[in-house]
Amino acid sequence: MNAMTDPERIPVIIGVGQLNDRPASPDLGLDPPGLMAAALRIAETDAGGNLLGDLDSLAIVDQISFRHLGNLCDRVAAAIGANPAVNYQSEAPHGDTPIRLLNEAANRIGAGEVKLAAVVGAEALRTAAGLAALAAKGEDKSYNAVRNVSTRRDPTYAQAHGLTAPVDVYPIYENAGRAAYGQTLAEAQAESGAIWAGMSQVAAANEGAWIRKAVSAEEILTPGPTNRPLAFPYTKLTVANSSVNQGAGFLVASLAEARRRGIPEERLIYVGMGAAAKEDPSILRRDRYDRSSSMDTAIRRTLELNAMTGADFDHVELYSCFPCVPKMARRVLGWPLDKPATVFGGLTFGGGPIANYMSHAVVSMVERLRPNDSGGGDGQTGFLFANGGYATDNHCIVVSRQPIAAARFPQNFDYQAEADAARGPVPELDKDYVGPAKVESYTVFHNREGVPSAGVVIARTPESKRTLCHIDVADPAMLGFFMDGTVEPVGTSGAIAVVGERRVWGR
Repeated sequence: MNAMTDPERIPVIIGVGQLNDRPASPDLGLDPPGLMAAALRIAETDAGGNLLGDLDSLAIVDQISFRHLGNLCDRVAAAIGANPAVNYQSEAPHGDTPIRLLNEAANRIGAGEVKLAAVVGAEALRTAAGLAALAAKGEDKSYNAVRNVSTRRDPTYAQAHGLTAPVDVYPIYENAGRAAYGQTLAEAQAESGAIWAGMSQVAAANEGAWIRKAVSAEEILTPGPTNRPLAFPYTKLTVANSSVNQGAGFLVASLAEARRRGIPEERLIYVGMGAAAKEDPSILRRDRYDRSSSMDTAIRRTLELNAMTGADFDHVELYSCFPCVPKMARRVLGWPLDKPATVFGGLTFGGGPIANYMSHAVVSMVERLRPNDSGGGDGQTGFLFANGGYATDNHCIVVSRQPIAAARFPQNFDYQAEADAARGPVPELDKDYVGPAKVESYTVFHNREGVPSAGVVIARTPESKRTLCHIDVADPAMLGFFMDGTVEPVGTSGAIAVVGERRVWGR
């Protein structure tokens, strides 16, 4: 037999598990390794029991909430009674990691290297906050709290203009995308509201979600005391909710191993082919902000590798840290606005456990595709799109209730060269430019009271170089220009002038 037909080389997902941990006192919550072990025990039970001690491979998604614990491989393996020959933790917490680890498990099974693999991750930022609060009061000094989780790049330039964390950066893509799609501000916001309201409805029906309450598009888009504006045009209800304690994991086996263990065929979910590509880590070394060649490549290649189109999927998970990401992804995939973009509930409502969100998506996708108590499953085939960093990392994969004829493992899922070839020229950076320019994109930052506190314009010079400058938020007319939707600021001509010690946008 060859790898395509040999059941020893065909990867299938056999067990899934996820949990929310929310004791009344946050400091009493589980830590990440505790959540990981619990999720894998649930996955073991889901697969029929007595599996974890036989694992050949254990892959862990790196976490940030308890950084002082270091590498968790031995700790988690001991907790579940496993001694896998392959035991590793991802090199850093990125949103694409769970799908990459799934693809790697499928490759090892396809190569005949392992028969039974586990992928797991967890975050306990709710516990971390509780312990940090105790430490601040002097009641508990044992926890080394992680106070700053953002990755700072270009600290002397981008950070000086306010672009320090994902919530500052993703609006740059949102505003550039709106202009490229030919939408008005109202139309773009309506699309965000429709996607997010749909996600809240999915979360409300999913026992694994963190917030199980459907929210209307109007509630999502309307700023208020519980939905304060963050960075234009995003409000709190359109961004990832990381204040969670969540763990999720899944078990992948060869088809032959699943059969040897007596797992019913109808509970097996077949793993299809995947594709991955990245952007430059620096947001200022991107060719544009209205699309991503690495995202395009990862999605299109995954479709081609599996001989499918967007119309072939019953369910999708389009990574949803901020609205601009599923907006870009659905346009490449051809996924309609009126169909849910998630099976878990999105990072706002399902929960945003940093890099491990897509493990929850895998769990929920398997649960949707499998037959349920009332008969058949809720579809045949699912598409999983993961994104990480600052719209940086992309990895997609297909899963199905039926064998995927085109699937062949091991595969090389790295399509970086193709993505790089498709990328346009990256503009040269001119940090000190003064003079006429055009708006490439922008955002306005708000303080905790919801008041505009600063703003940034990414602009192009007449020579098409890229530069940054500040927005004068004390000028009502300037704020109106960028935020009221009367005109589209992106592509508008203006000028950068020195005001005091700052370079400021003017019209």
